[in-house]
Amino acid sequence: MTSTLPRVQPGSFLTLHYRLGGPAGDIINTFTGKPATLSLGTGELSPAVEACLMDMEEGARATFELPAGAAFGERNPDMQQWLARKVLTQMGDPLETYNVGDVVQFPTPDGQGQFAGVVLQLRGEGAERAVLFDFNHPLAGQPVTFEVQLIGVL
Repeated sequence: MTSTLPRVQPGSFLTLHYRLGGPAGDIINTFTGKPATLSLGTGELSPAVEACLMDMEEGARATFELPAGAAFGERNPDMQQWLARKVLTQMGDPLETYNVGDVVQFPTPDGQGQFAGVVLQLRGEGAERAVLFDFNHPLAGQPVTFEVQLIGVL
């Protein structure tokens, strides 16, 4: 007898628990909380991660091992950029302090979304201060474990 449960197709709307992790541990894990809801093809997941979901049946659970660089590309040294304190002040809170390891959210140029950068280094003092950010995805260039439990498919 053939199953009639919905299967993931391009553009599917999904409710799922998922975990993305690398050698240093989990970056995202929804298994301990509320499940995620997302639409395929909207950029919420990388194309390589979305490809793992294709044709999965509602209710299925699976774990995928993606080789280094496959899930989020290779690390790009051009994605590390110095930003002057003046620019950071214009983009956000002028009293904000930055420390190495902080994850800072920035608005996209169209103002419709956000992207994150990790503080790598600080240079200078006061108005001359500059901050080196890494805008690479935290799992770029690393092998990735993607675990998923597909709760619903529309």
